[in-house]
Amino acid sequence: MISDIQLIINLYKETKLKRPSILIIFFILILAIVGFGGYKLLYVSNFETKKTVYVYIRQERNFEDLCKQLVDSAGCIDIGGFKWGAKLLKYPDNMKTGRYAVEPGMDNITLLNVLRRGQQTATRITFNNIRLKSELVERLSEQLMINEEDILSLINNPDYCDSLGFTIETIPVLFIPNTYEIYWNIVANKLLQRMYHEYNTFWTDSRREKAQAINLTPIEIAILASIVEEETAVADEYPVVAGLYLNRLKRDIPLQADPTVKFAVGDFSLQRVLYKYLEIESPYNTYKYTGLPPGPIRIPSIRGIDGVLNYMQHNYLYMCAKDDFSGRHNFAVTLAEHNRNAERYRAELNRRRIW
Repeated sequence: MISDIQLIINLYKETKLKRPSILIIFFILILAIVGFGGYKLLYVSNFETKKTVYVYIRQERNFEDLCKQLVDSAGCIDIGGFKWGAKLLKYPDNMKTGRYAVEPGMDNITLLNVLRRGQQTATRITFNNIRLKSELVERLSEQLMINEEDILSLINNPDYCDSLGFTIETIPVLFIPNTYEIYWNIVANKLLQRMYHEYNTFWTDSRREKAQAINLTPIEIAILASIVEEETAVADEYPVVAGLYLNRLKRDIPLQADPTVKFAVGDFSLQRVLYKYLEIESPYNTYKYTGLPPGPIRIPSIRGIDGVLNYMQHNYLYMCAKDDFSGRHNFAVTLAEHNRNAERYRAELNRRRIW
């Protein structure tokens, strides 16, 4: 565009035309070229990408970082033209955080309007297989703009948890593992409100009726499901294990669940729960205390929760891992039968030198 204008200026100097009409035509030509150049900068495709890509504007609202993303990820052809348009629309001073889509063939004005209006695209977040709060907030912060400390300050706040119907021990069951569409720049309080909505959506009348029939609250069902999932990695055993623990709860027999002891010790990697661990003083030690622990020992999955709600009715009171290390269990009605199963398992542990 600049070379075209210079060409006309040189032409004007060479011809030395002085008449007003020629002067007017001269400036009209300049305006036309400038207008056409501006049109090209704003309305002609400036992003060559084979598929939709996303750029992220963080709390710092760094315009140069955005430009770098457009070049590196969005195939920007002329970043100078984008910057010119952004300054024309005073965008750098009015950046909004978020996750924004850049479509193939997009022009500068379309993208700038999306950015100026904050028309971000929701992102899909997923979380599952999580034990601790620290793991949860790390997983969420990896997928959202949100800060880990912002979430922790809420889920470790007794008053805030109480406002949602939970305690700081039970609040993890608020998070139902699934995939959700959420705006990338959501704040901590809004995120928890969204999870609260999803929690109530998950706990349908049908699920609540099943929990009531078991004589447990939804929170207690989730706590039990967390123990069931830690006890067996084989999903088709969930209803069997759940039925076993429910039998113990009904008879006021301690659950004696090894995973709760591992949680109390703070070491899930223990391959062998020794007698010294069974004496640890903790409300999560189900060898010392009857009933359910005060909170979940992991965030239970939907399948785990449904495994408890649809538990198998039987007379089992004992379980022991099979000595073939298949991940499955031998179940027993009597202590004598259980002791035989346990002895075979201990012998295999010794043979494999697992101490």
